[in-house]
Amino acid sequence: MSGTFEEIVKKINQITTGWINYYGISRMKKFIFETQKWLNHRLRQLIWKRWKKPKTKYKMLRKYGTNHDDAMKLANSRKGYWRISRSEILQRAITKDRLIKWKLKDISLLYEQRYLKG
Repeated sequence: MSGTFEEIVKKINQITTGWINYYGISRMKKFIFETQKWLNHRLRQLIWKRWKKPKTKYKMLRKYGTNHDDAMKLANSRKGYWRISRSEILQRAITKDRLIKWKLKDISLLYEQRYLKG
């Protein structure tokens, strides 16, 4: 995906909001939950890929609260981006709440607000 992270999140929010409004009337709570998990995973992979250098990866992991040993281990790993994005260390550093703080809309919350009111 090209563009800044903010542009990507904005586009994702537009698509998911429209998608929820169009398809949301059906019963799909589990599907939305799984899609949200996959989307968070994909965004973690994108962030990890954009950090590029081990030095940057280490610095950013430390910034987001990872201890020294875990940050060193993950920053210097030779595993692929997708596999690393599933690691517990990266999931603790880039949490769902942090993604929401970075303006990503929680699609399961959107669905609940729109269709599960009563």
